Amino acid sequence: MEYEEITSKEQLRGLYCQPMDLVIKKQQECLDEYSEKFITLSPFAIISTAGNDGLLDASPRGESAGFIKVLDKHTIAIPDRPGNNRLDSLTNIIENPKIGMLLLIPGFKECLRINGSAKIVTNSDLLKKFDHNGKLPISLILVSIQEVYFHCAKAITRAKLWDSRSHVSRDEMPSLGRILMSQIAPEKTDNEIKEVEELIENRVKSTLY
Repeated sequence: MEYEEITSKEQLRGLYCQPMDLVIKKQQECLDEYSEKFITLSPFAIISTAGNDGLLDASPRGESAGFIKVLDKHTIAIPDRPGNNRLDSLTNIIENPKIGMLLLIPGFKECLRINGSAKIVTNSDLLKKFDHNGKLPISLILVSIQEVYFHCAKAITRAKLWDSRSHVSRDEMPSLGRILMSQIAPEKTDNEIKEVEELIENRVKSTLY
């Protein structure tokens, strides 16, 4: 198929209406009482980073509401809880500090976008703010905010994201363990796949913190 590619900003703008003045002015340089409140209510965020190779990485972060701490109107901190130890996002931040974030609240159709720069810190006093039953994160992602604004409800409304009637049964796809084994070692038997499934399930239960 031959694609009709848009190659200039002028071509692109010609396809769309001009944004409303409100859409431009809503962008802020720091947190206010409403964006701070949103952060305290949010249990889930996606952070986007890029390394020196230019490849982008979008990584989910989730915990109890308020897991992202507001340190001041220009700075937030995100705990790095146990994951897969690939360290994709953290490695990217060392190579390129630019970061983008999207914060969600279950039931809210609006979301919050934050753009800025990040660094990885291990200050003990800061880590203690993220204590969970005596377990501290190994490191924190400290974000210096450059842009913050609320995103309207259109995307989540179209997706019916929080409408239980639109939820897809997990049975529509095989387990993560079976998917991974089909990609990595398709010769594995059902019993071997079951062992991998149990390993993944147990890690979710035992290594959240």
